[in-house]
Amino acid sequence: MEEKRPDPGELLRQIRQEEPGHKGKLKIFFGYAAGVGKTYAMLEAAHDAKKRGVDVVVGYVEPHTRPETLALLDGLEVLPPLEAPYKGITLKEFDLDAALARRPQLILVDELAHTNAHGLRHTKRWGDVEELLNAGIDVYTTVNVQHIESLNDIVASITHVVVRERIPDKVFEMADEVEIIDVEPSVLLERLHEGKIYRQKQAHEALEHFFVRENLMALREIALRRVADRVNQKNESIPAREHILVCLSTSPSNAKVIRTAARMAEAFHASFTALFVDTPESPALDAEGAKNLRDNIRLAKELGAKIATIYGENVSLQISAFARISGITKIVIGRTGQKTPFVGRRKSFVDQLIEHTTELEIFVIADNGSREYKPRRRRIWGKFQFSGKDFAKMLLIMALSALVGILFDQIGFSQTNVIVVLILGVLITANQTRGRFYGVAASVIGVLLYNFFFTDPRFTFNAYGAEYPVTFAIMLAAALVTSALTSKVKRQAAAATLSAFRTTILLEANRSLQDARTKEEIMRRALYEIARFARRPAVLYLAERGEIGRILAVDENGAEQKQADFLNEDERAVAAWCIRNRHSAGKGTNTLPGAAARYTPLTTKEGVLAVVGIVADGEEQLDSMQDSLVYALYAQITSALERYVLNEAQRKAEMQAESERFRSNLLRAVSHDLRTPLTSISGSANSLLQNKFDEETKRRLVTGIYDDSVWLINLVENLLFVSRIDNDNVKLRKEPQLVSEIIEEALRHVSRKISEHHLLTHVQDDMMMVNVDVQLVVQVFINIIDNAVKYTDAGSTIEILVTRKGNEAVVRIGDDGKGISDRDKKNIFDMFYTVNGNKGDSRRGLGLGLALCKIIVEAHGGKIAVMDNSPVHGTVFEFTLPIAEVKSSENFNHDR
Repeated sequence: MEEKRPDPGELLRQIRQEEPGHKGKLKIFFGYAAGVGKTYAMLEAAHDAKKRGVDVVVGYVEPHTRPETLALLDGLEVLPPLEAPYKGITLKEFDLDAALARRPQLILVDELAHTNAHGLRHTKRWGDVEELLNAGIDVYTTVNVQHIESLNDIVASITHVVVRERIPDKVFEMADEVEIIDVEPSVLLERLHEGKIYRQKQAHEALEHFFVRENLMALREIALRRVADRVNQKNESIPAREHILVCLSTSPSNAKVIRTAARMAEAFHASFTALFVDTPESPALDAEGAKNLRDNIRLAKELGAKIATIYGENVSLQISAFARISGITKIVIGRTGQKTPFVGRRKSFVDQLIEHTTELEIFVIADNGSREYKPRRRRIWGKFQFSGKDFAKMLLIMALSALVGILFDQIGFSQTNVIVVLILGVLITANQTRGRFYGVAASVIGVLLYNFFFTDPRFTFNAYGAEYPVTFAIMLAAALVTSALTSKVKRQAAAATLSAFRTTILLEANRSLQDARTKEEIMRRALYEIARFARRPAVLYLAERGEIGRILAVDENGAEQKQADFLNEDERAVAAWCIRNRHSAGKGTNTLPGAAARYTPLTTKEGVLAVVGIVADGEEQLDSMQDSLVYALYAQITSALERYVLNEAQRKAEMQAESERFRSNLLRAVSHDLRTPLTSISGSANSLLQNKFDEETKRRLVTGIYDDSVWLINLVENLLFVSRIDNDNVKLRKEPQLVSEIIEEALRHVSRKISEHHLLTHVQDDMMMVNVDVQLVVQVFINIIDNAVKYTDAGSTIEILVTRKGNEAVVRIGDDGKGISDRDKKNIFDMFYTVNGNKGDSRRGLGLGLALCKIIVEAHGGKIAVMDNSPVHGTVFEFTLPIAEVKSSENFNHDR
């Protein structure tokens, strides 16, 4: 019977599911308007894929799809929609979890730009698609040109309709395949009239607004050009030479500028940076301005920009300096409708920037069509909030200045000195108070004080001299200028302090992380720095093999927390999602925004190292400086963790290499040294079996067999001791034992040739006991004594001397042989080293014995050394062992 062949499609599915890190492929069916046939073409492609043996599932198709299109669902597996209650109604949404559980090879998800119902994991459907792709599932989806983020302004200018549901350009660019579904605008209009796209009322509204022939033709051209640009970009192999900088602001029209810059970066294949200049006034942004800034920063990130923040008061000067340092080639800025001042025309921001960056191309994006946005600036009484303390300071300083002026006037000093004193009071006021208001007010008060106290007629606000109006004007101008300069210096000092604070924070964090030696220590120091700066609780989830490992949480003061509201299963699930998908999630993002914290994965090319979460109170978000600094800290933490991982990998590689080298040397030495004694044993035994020898010859052959067997036994013992060594640590089983008995036990196992030498043994105290692992120490004696027997001639003297020195027993094993050279003494305790420099010489030595002796002695806390045997010639091995304290007889009897 012929064996049934496995289904190739099923095999492919299993392989792709088991393949680690496999990412699914995305195909987008792209059109320029609703009704061109995107969903129809997607379903047809799904049927073709199913015929090829692909496991296809329809995840979601919009229910308003045309009947002809819905008919194509027949024959395809359709996942039931997820029912989500919302404001008293039930919405049907794509069931992401059901799709992940079903895990087909290919899934169809209609309307990529759709906004999900409140409470679902992702606020946008493209987030669902990204998670499917990360899970290794291929996706077919649909999208129209008006839903692409960077084209939103162009589409709005053509159709006069602002599309709210949009996808980031990066989602469109990550598609492996884009198939454009194109029909003539006339055909599309005919379908609309026939009711194949919208119902009658919707169709009528569409014909009046969006579905105008000119609009459709323009949208069609944009869609075709967008796909063509994508093809060109895919084929482009030349590295980016342009670097485009877009300037971020709090204006809502800044979004148009960002999209324009993103399109330019795509067209030029350029690097893309978004810059925000943080001024001393930035922390005082109102709620609307702060929200606009966050939205613009998020938009720039979605469009692929690298976010940078710098600090300073002169925005145009800071931008030009950053552009020169960063190699910027083009700057894109925005400008709304501005009114030219009637008097004293001041250079606009654009003019200032052009003046500072003459060598760069600057693109100014006008936005006269949008409503003019005026951020709420702190006015005299609003921007500079009234402070009773500062007001009292101003009055006191100016009163003291007036008193000093009166004193100078009484003494007879000229009025010039009085004016200087009053201006000095204005300077002091501007320096000691916050905001421009008090400096301006002090300037006016100074002029009034001069007029009241020092001009005729005195104590009135009248002045008879014709020169006084000029004096008052000059005095007021001088006071205002000096006050403004002082305020400017204070603001610059504040900006410098802010920059220095940022630099100090980063340097301290870097130094702290550099000093950390363990992963646990890196986690603690990293979280402390984050919580200390953000002034919020923080948590770090360490990633281990794609799952959550160690968890560490701290409060806003950096103190470790074992239990907290943000340490629960729901928050762990958000962190686990970040690890799997390598994207941010939580509060303030499009994924799981209901979480208590904003979670950011710390990623490298190899994967996610950890996830850091910063807990947010209510809707409160980090300000721009905190946000940029936190991301800079994230980069340092990532670097520290990556460095630790690399160091650990290098250490393990070195240990493995050393282990392999040891194993290789051991195998080579053992294979060499076993051959000779085994050959001798087998040869002698075979001779005894095959031949009849006289008694003397038999005794000589048997003796040879015995000697070689004893040598092999000792070799095996040494190899067994090698196996007991784990990371240079010997596991000891200590017990008190008489030194004399240890020596007797060792002598029973040494080479038979010891009888050819004079052996002298002397123990200072016959009752001397040592606390040792007896088996190991016996092997130390055997190895050293055998070494003496091996390297000395017959008839030489071998002496064992044991004395006591403090709490140690000192063992000396000496011989009167030829001795060891100074060069060999340096390496005598190295593994596989023999005195003649060969591994496995004619005397059959592996070079393991003395190396093991050193390891065993040092494991007992002792020391071992080799020295010349003076005054006679020869060698002495000396080592120490710990003395075992013996209880007194009284205690002994009591214990008994």
